[in-house]
Amino acid sequence: MADKVLMKGNEALAEGAIRAGCRFFAGYPITPQNEVPEYMSWRQEEVGGAFVQAESEVSAINMVYGAAATGVRAMTSSSSPGVSLKQEGISYMAGADLPCLIVNVMRGGPGLGNIAGAQGDYIQATRGGGNGDYRVLVLAPNSVEELGNFPKLAFELSEKYRIPAMILADGILGQMMEGMSYNFDPIDPKTLPVKPWALGVNDGTRGKNMISSYGLAEGELEKMILKRAERYALVERDEVRFEERFTEDADVIIVAYGISSRAAMSAVNALRAEGVKAGLFRPITLWPFPSKRLAELAKSCKAMLCAEMSLGQMIIDVKLAVEGKVPVHLYAKPGAFFPVAEDIATAVKSIINGKKDFLFNLADLADKAENTCHKPENKICKEGTLL
Repeated sequence: MADKVLMKGNEALAEGAIRAGCRFFAGYPITPQNEVPEYMSWRQEEVGGAFVQAESEVSAINMVYGAAATGVRAMTSSSSPGVSLKQEGISYMAGADLPCLIVNVMRGGPGLGNIAGAQGDYIQATRGGGNGDYRVLVLAPNSVEELGNFPKLAFELSEKYRIPAMILADGILGQMMEGMSYNFDPIDPKTLPVKPWALGVNDGTRGKNMISSYGLAEGELEKMILKRAERYALVERDEVRFEERFTEDADVIIVAYGISSRAAMSAVNALRAEGVKAGLFRPITLWPFPSKRLAELAKSCKAMLCAEMSLGQMIIDVKLAVEGKVPVHLYAKPGAFFPVAEDIATAVKSIINGKKDFLFNLADLADKAENTCHKPENKICKEGTLL
C-alpha cells in the first residue's frame, strides 16, 4: 500500500497488525477502541486467522496467553478500564516470557471515567500494572500512520526479547481519520522464523517445551527474574526511540508524547515565529524511556515543560532523567481534555517570565484546599471525630 489512503486510527492499527502477521485476536468491546475488534472480526477470517470475542477482558488476555504459547503472533486490544482487568494476565505472560501485542486506546479515568481520549495510564503501562518484577515494552504513536505501522515493530521487538509489547494510544488517535500508508509489505506468518521455545507438535528435532510463569524450587525464581532483567537491560540499551524538534538552541524544551505532542509542536512553531526559543522532545518508547538523551539536553536548556493529558505521570520520568539539572514544569489536562497549543505556548512564556499561567502545581492546589477546608463552615472533623 504505497499510496496514502484515508483511514480511521483504530482501523489502521488493526490492518497494520494483520499485515504484520497477527493471526489471533481476542478482545471485548469497550469505547473508544471498538473498531479494532470489529475490523478484526472479518479480516482475520479473510487471512485464515482466528478472531474471538471473549466473554470478558480477563478471558481475552488468557486466550492470548494460550495462542502466544504456540508461537502465533497474538494480540488483544481494549481501553483503560479493560486493560486494568488484563493486568494479571499480562503479568503471567511476562513471567512466562511470551511475546504478544497489547493495545490500550486510553480514555478518561479513574474508574469508568468517560469515553474521550486521555493519557492517564502512563504509570500503569510503564511500571507494569500486575504483580512482580517485570516490564512491558511500550510504544506511543502520535499519528494514524504510526498507529498503523507500529504493530510490526511491536511484534518484532516482543519476539526478539520475549516480552509483551504494548501500543499506548488514546481515544483521539483511535477515532481520528488521516491519510496514511504502510511502510512494509504484508508478512506471511509462514515465513517468520521458527520459535524453538513454542508449544506444538514435536517432530522429534527438539526437546520437550514447557510454558509457565513460576519457579517453586529454592532460588529458581530469582534466577528466572535476573535472567529476564538481563534482557530488559538490552532493551534499555538498544531500543530507545524518540523524536526531537528545535532542541539544539532551545531555552525551554516541551516534553510530550502521543497526541499531546502534536499540540506541543504547534506551540513550538508559534513560539519560534515570535522569536521564543522553544523545542520539542517526543518519547516514542515510553519504556524504555529516553532518559539518557533528556539528561544531555538538560545541560543546554533552561527549563522543561511536560505537556500531558493527565494529572502528571510522565513528568516523574522526566524529573528522574534530568536529576535536578533544570526545573521541570507541568501543563496538565486531566479528565480527557485535549491540550491547547496556545495555552502550552503561554505556559512556556510564563516559565521564561517567572509567572504561573497554565502551569500546574500540586503545592498550589494544596494551599487552595487548605484554605477551603479551614473555613469554619467546611470543617470535616473536630478533635479527631468525623462530623
